[in-house]
Amino acid sequence: MSDTLQIDIDAILAAKAGKKARYVPRFLVSYLKKIVHQDEVNAFLLANKDKRDLEFIDEFMKYFNNTFEVSGIENLPAEGRFTFVSNHPLGAQDGLGLAHILGPVYKGRIKFLVNDLLMNIPHISSFWVPINKTGKQARNFPQQVNAAFESDNHIVMFPAGLCSRKRKGVVRDLEWKKTFITKSVQTKRDVVPIHFEGENSKFFYRLANINHMLGIKFNIAMLYLSDEMFKNKNKKFKVTIGKPIPWQTFDKSKSALEWAQEVKEMVYSL
Repeated sequence: MSDTLQIDIDAILAAKAGKKARYVPRFLVSYLKKIVHQDEVNAFLLANKDKRDLEFIDEFMKYFNNTFEVSGIENLPAEGRFTFVSNHPLGAQDGLGLAHILGPVYKGRIKFLVNDLLMNIPHISSFWVPINKTGKQARNFPQQVNAAFESDNHIVMFPAGLCSRKRKGVVRDLEWKKTFITKSVQTKRDVVPIHFEGENSKFFYRLANINHMLGIKFNIAMLYLSDEMFKNKNKKFKVTIGKPIPWQTFDKSKSALEWAQEVKEMVYSL
């Protein structure tokens, strides 16, 4: 790989499948390149190879022509350190959108707890804290989370972990994990709820549901997130920021998991 990050499906298949990669039908390889938009993504990365952090995110927003209608900006606290939690309807524009909104306010002092795959994008890696519950890094998971919450950075999380799913015609997150509650209480961080309005395509939700019904462990829908990113080109998204919830709110009257679902409901009521 050169100094400029480029997506190479052929190289990825060779690395993952070894000699067996030669048996992957070429039409399937071509299809994979199409759904990840290999040529367009590589052209964008090449054009912005020297951009980093908020500057790179600004270029992303210009390229995809995404804008945001933000309500409740006055609820963003000026002093202290906080945990920002949001629903996760999309896959790219919601994460980068929150960085685009919160980053300038806090002079880039934000960290997203994300799957470590995103760390492979060097342009914005300074914003990511890699969390991986599987594989070689699993043993470091608690330390990585603790270090993030103990730092002076603001933490931004999608507590569902996965993008929202469409069940019975309604797009909503699955169950929220309790980590943001336990760690916010432990480090005395107030929690700021954020609602991000948006949807992926019907195809994405159908595929995710089929994946779930068949009990397939690999998240097939994840392969299409790049395609969904391009489908969300030229769109405006509504973002609503709620008032900070004092960390003392999360007392022993409910379990941490129950509090997490209550904050989730607060987000959807914004």
